[in-house]
Amino acid sequence: MDIRSQISMVFHLDKCIGCHTCSIACKNTWTDRKGAEYMWWNNVETKPGTGYPTKWEDQKIYKGGWEKKGDFLNLKGAGKIKGIKNLFHNPNMPEMDDYYEPWTYEYSNLFDAPEGDDQPTARPISLLTGKPMDVKGGPNWDDDLSGTPDYARQDVNLNSVSQAEQEAMFQLEQMTMHYLPRICNHCLNPSCVASCPSGAIYKRGEDGIVLVNQNKCRGWRMCVTACPYKKTYYNWNTGKSEKCILCFPRLETGQTPACMHTCVGRIRYLGVMLYDADLINTVAISDDADLVSNQMEIYLDPNDPKIIEAAKKNGISDDTLEAAQKSPVYKFVKEWGLALPLHPEFRTVPNLFYVPPLLPTMGKVEDGNYHNSAKELFGGIEKTRLPISYMASLFTAGNEDTIKTVLKKLMAVRWYRRDETVGDQSKSELEVMLKEVGVDHEVADDIYRLTSLPTVKERYVIPPAHREEALEMIEDSGDVKGNTGFGFHHKPERGL
Repeated sequence: MDIRSQISMVFHLDKCIGCHTCSIACKNTWTDRKGAEYMWWNNVETKPGTGYPTKWEDQKIYKGGWEKKGDFLNLKGAGKIKGIKNLFHNPNMPEMDDYYEPWTYEYSNLFDAPEGDDQPTARPISLLTGKPMDVKGGPNWDDDLSGTPDYARQDVNLNSVSQAEQEAMFQLEQMTMHYLPRICNHCLNPSCVASCPSGAIYKRGEDGIVLVNQNKCRGWRMCVTACPYKKTYYNWNTGKSEKCILCFPRLETGQTPACMHTCVGRIRYLGVMLYDADLINTVAISDDADLVSNQMEIYLDPNDPKIIEAAKKNGISDDTLEAAQKSPVYKFVKEWGLALPLHPEFRTVPNLFYVPPLLPTMGKVEDGNYHNSAKELFGGIEKTRLPISYMASLFTAGNEDTIKTVLKKLMAVRWYRRDETVGDQSKSELEVMLKEVGVDHEVADDIYRLTSLPTVKERYVIPPAHREEALEMIEDSGDVKGNTGFGFHHKPERGL
């Protein structure tokens, strides 16, 4: 058992209001400069929709992530042989039109225009060429446009939804949308790391954050192809690849990442997870139906004395263990089983989890009043406005039973709280609901508390940074026999 620590995140989609404050905070902090204008390390998409870059989920186009070959994994669009073949022409790379051509405006035409009868305008000017352009797209071009033929109906996840269900969805096009905020998943099995010919991308041993060494990067852009979430970008000005760094300078000083600090809906949670690195390959080669359940097994109980002892032997500090024990991410992901990974079929074992949206089920109207009992709503989980097959395509690699279980837990907690505050529910029906999903009153109260009333310290449990141990690890790495800490027992191999 090789125990390591990982900074992980949970996004609660029922709370996201699509304000894009997180995206602007990240943009102003990290990518507001030449060559990075089109980069959005954090972006918020409308679902159903094509996302950013366009159709990023369709790996038939982009060849991102891993593919299973028996008991082995191969990169879909990168690797030694594929990389050499595509060295000077990579057909699986997103093009500028898949993102958008960044632009500014010719403000001088506005500010310096002479007095006249006409209204002066500021023409859009390309930030790449400096010439006038026609704006055709943007990072959130399909914002709030669920149901449109150009965007929502092109959603790759609809391939798992029957034509009849799709038509029913789009008759309610203004009531089915939800938001999907995305950042780098800082995966346990990152395909971007494996694809880099220069060895410039690495995963930090002390907290699992995936970074790009700008001194080593040679701009091969294999990482752009390999990342199935398209969260690695090419800076056309510096000739280097860049990506979300999870605001590690802020984390090291006890501050939350910029996107999380500014989140208006308070949908974001951050904490430490302990995991067994020996199980990564076992999880990654699982059958699609078992990917989520097997990934849950890789995360370990930070309160188990045996796990604590093994973690300490592997160089994990007491501070990190204490943070893991208080982690809100562990509660949502492992203890309560409410948060799920995005597209686990990419087999990168991502560490960003989502509590899926509990979209309303359709009730009935009698005498002008809309009403429904808890029992009827619970039985109608499969008739939510977004089909279960669509949600399963997003979060469980097609396993609909897992999605149903999560939605039923969320529904049970919601109706438990309604009974606590309004008192209009059948006690017997409510107890049956809670028992069916394995939730008692105490757990239901805990879920409600962490979802609706958490303090900042409860949402973000950041372990103190032990950079002195990281430096010690580097200094001692010449001794291949010694324990270099943070789960590494040998000198890291140099990149090719």
